[in-house]
Amino acid sequence: MKIQKISMSRRDILMGLAAGTILPVAGCAQNDALGRSQLQLVSENQIMALSQQAWQDALQRERILRDPGYNRRLQRVGANMVRATGMTGLDWEFVVIDSDQVNAWVLPNGKVAFYRGILDIMEEDGHIATVMGHEMGHVAARHSAERASQQRASQIGMQIAGALLQQQGVDFNQDMAAALGAGVTYGIIMPYSRQHEFEADRLGVDYMVSGGYAPHYATDFWLAMSTRHQNAGFEFLSTHPSDEARLDAMRAHIAARGYS
Repeated sequence: MKIQKISMSRRDILMGLAAGTILPVAGCAQNDALGRSQLQLVSENQIMALSQQAWQDALQRERILRDPGYNRRLQRVGANMVRATGMTGLDWEFVVIDSDQVNAWVLPNGKVAFYRGILDIMEEDGHIATVMGHEMGHVAARHSAERASQQRASQIGMQIAGALLQQQGVDFNQDMAAALGAGVTYGIIMPYSRQHEFEADRLGVDYMVSGGYAPHYATDFWLAMSTRHQNAGFEFLSTHPSDEARLDAMRAHIAARGYS
């Protein structure tokens, strides 16, 4: 069999990298929670090890709130949401961080942190379930592994593009690498991150409804959060969808599911 040499112009190389077509072909895996395949260049064991290290670092760095009222509330909703997601195989742990920050996060290994600041603005358990469901949605969707795989793939793609350009006599210097890197960031990484947020929102609504919480808590909470955003900037240059886009997508999902 005769092997044909594939040639690309400099313009094709630059356009291909920015569009994400010059990336390594690697194994993908089907994610049933999302109903789509995902790039997998990072193993589950690697993600779990990194998650455990991040959790230990957070426990040492942050001040943990031991107040029984805050912790009972978080534990109650957390236990209910774990059952709703079906992810009972993880070693779930819930802590409240003593900080005014309006924030919360969940690591892929089931470690959950809510800041006192966000719990203080959550009037109902359904509001906690909204954020809990969203963050657990990221876990079920394996977004951390996919994100890490995309970053690794983009680095490999940069190396391939550099080699192709150098074959054509182009000096692939740091300035060019930075320019191409911007193309990868805005053309691939950021849009995928917005996709992840929409997917986590949809899964989160499904989980909270399965847990017995009314879906209006989700839209009520995100609407209230939108009023806190100042100088939001352009959605194109954001890793998160705009508040309007998020709420529109969430309402559409609730309507499509027939939730009431």
